[in-house]
Amino acid sequence: MAIRFIVKEPDPVLREHAKPVPKITANIHKLLNDMAETMYEAQGVGLAAPQIGILKRVIVMDCGEDHGGLIELINPEIISKEGEQFGAEGCLSIPGLQGDVRRAQKCAVKGWDRDGKEIIVEGTDLLARCIQHEVDHLNGVLFTDIAERVYRPEPEEEEAE
Repeated sequence: MAIRFIVKEPDPVLREHAKPVPKITANIHKLLNDMAETMYEAQGVGLAAPQIGILKRVIVMDCGEDHGGLIELINPEIISKEGEQFGAEGCLSIPGLQGDVRRAQKCAVKGWDRDGKEIIVEGTDLLARCIQHEVDHLNGVLFTDIAERVYRPEPEEEEAE
């Protein structure tokens, strides 16, 4: 495993659409491992492959044991959304900024696990926010594009996704 460099805004790779992964390979396993290690090192709760300069539809998330611990998704696709939540988001690719973003309160996403098995992950609250945030990254969308307000938080308020 290796810690990868996190691409920062305004790098144009963050605005690209990531490509689907056609099959699971040893390189995809290494990518998942590296992404998880990079996310933990940066103290984030989610990371999409474009954030490390790789235009593949791969995300990792860990919103804590209450939300299932480490979740790895290949070719994720949001299949349902309901309700609404409004709150602060941050991003490892946009350090020092947060935004107030409106998201679905609950969502479900389907994709492949690291073995190529189709899985469905359902999330509420923070996990739902994280799923939507990371899938947005795969489509070249940043939280600052949809935030109702973007600001520099006080040091004790900072939270990265």
